[in-house]
Amino acid sequence: MPTYVYKGLESGEYFEVEQSIHDDPLTRHPETGEPVKRVIQPVGVIFKGSGWYVKDSRSDNSASKSPKKSSEAQSSAESSSAAD
Repeated sequence: MPTYVYKGLESGEYFEVEQSIHDDPLTRHPETGEPVKRVIQPVGVIFKGSGWYVKDSRSDNSASKSPKKSSEAQSSAESSSAAD
């Protein structure tokens, strides 16, 4: 069950509450009745493994097209320099 962080609007006190994702957010502190607001917390992300590389996110089609483009550009550059 997720844990949500709330802040008391009058006291500035932070507290955590375990709630179902389907429950409505609290509007009042459960013990004091003080108005509260849900605080958005950053999500921790941990990348595990040997590493991430640019080639990991590319499809095979885009990787095979780029050498053709560079060889075509090189051959057109060679032909234009030979024509001069």
